[in-house]
Amino acid sequence: MTEIKVRANGPLLVTGDNVTVVDRNGTPYATAGPTIVLCRCGASANKPFCDGAHNEAGFSADATAPK
Repeated sequence: MTEIKVRANGPLLVTGDNVTVVDRNGTPYATAGPTIVLCRCGASANKPFCDGAHNEAGFSADATAPK
């Protein structure tokens, strides 16, 4: 099973087996391990992956699933 966690004021945390991230041309990114952390603030120097830049950028998004 694959799980995507929306972290408050931070990235998307993707965990699971057989998860592949591909660019717009269908080329896969190299990933290591069962956990991938995807940028959601747009400030990462390592897009589409998070590099912690959301802290410096002051990114604020506290998304929750609707009830």
